[in-house]
Amino acid sequence: MDMQHDQLKQMPKVELHCHLDGSLSPGLMRAVLGRQVPDTELMVAPECRNLAEYLEKFSLPLSCMQTAEWLRLAGYDFIRSCAAENVCYAEVRFAPQFSRECGLSEAEVIQAVLDGLEQGRQEFGILYGVIVCAMRHLPEEENLAMLGAASEFLGKGVCAADLAGNEAAYPMADFMGLFEKVAAMGMPFTLHAGECGSAQNIRDAIAAGARRIGHGIAMRGDDGLQALCREREIGIELCPHSNLQTRAVASEAEYPLIEFLQAGVPVTVNTDNRTVSGCTLTDEYAFVQKQWGVTDAQLWQLTENAVRVSFADEKTKVRLMEKIRQAGMEAETI
Repeated sequence: MDMQHDQLKQMPKVELHCHLDGSLSPGLMRAVLGRQVPDTELMVAPECRNLAEYLEKFSLPLSCMQTAEWLRLAGYDFIRSCAAENVCYAEVRFAPQFSRECGLSEAEVIQAVLDGLEQGRQEFGILYGVIVCAMRHLPEEENLAMLGAASEFLGKGVCAADLAGNEAAYPMADFMGLFEKVAAMGMPFTLHAGECGSAQNIRDAIAAGARRIGHGIAMRGDDGLQALCREREIGIELCPHSNLQTRAVASEAEYPLIEFLQAGVPVTVNTDNRTVSGCTLTDEYAFVQKQWGVTDAQLWQLTENAVRVSFADEKTKVRLMEKIRQAGMEAETI
């Protein structure tokens, strides 16, 4: 019998693919904006047609991330949301370039978020890493300048880089040179790829040196690509609610979670955007059990996969794995 919702909530979990701007709590946005914010402004509509439409929901939360204090609150708010459902380690990502309207430098933006995350860690004990996002629609020199600033924080809160934005309009092939430079900085990276139907974007992301793939849905039915990810231990960051909302798959029946699990791909389950998609990681776990028959044992496997492919240091990985396996053994005796 599957775990009940309260058991899933208490289960120690790991979140690897979550955007800070898409996960600001309604309470925080209400406090910053000084007004009530209806769900229709915060969450994607059921009739959302594609990723580009989904991304329209980010302008409002980004307006709440323009001062050092608001950014600090955003970091703290995120950790508090993780603590509320026993996410014991989280990698949160955002684009520092989008928080400079009040004159902050990219380094100041990153530091402010880290200050909030660290405050949350001290209060709740939740471990974290920050992934900085280059944006597909921005000029390479702007992305490179941000990544250079972020590299100064590597090992001091920042754990990796990413490439986000409208994948359909800006294919991975256009960014091979950029991520060659990122690799030369010594910064590991995960890349959004395969969310909009292109398996070639996934191949290019792997060729560029990505250690993980954000979404990777287009790998469905591609045995060779799945084998490559299995052999190289390239993590796949699935986000079920978001992937269905952006029409990354046409229907629930086509969702490749079970296919990837059975192929031995190190697949993980994540929220993508807690507020925009209207879900917690607990909700995601309950959803995959109900929708695709994921077993309790497979949920623990997904969580262990997340630890293994995380950008945490080895000492942290050992601690997390011990915690998760202990919890798993205790759950078996109940």
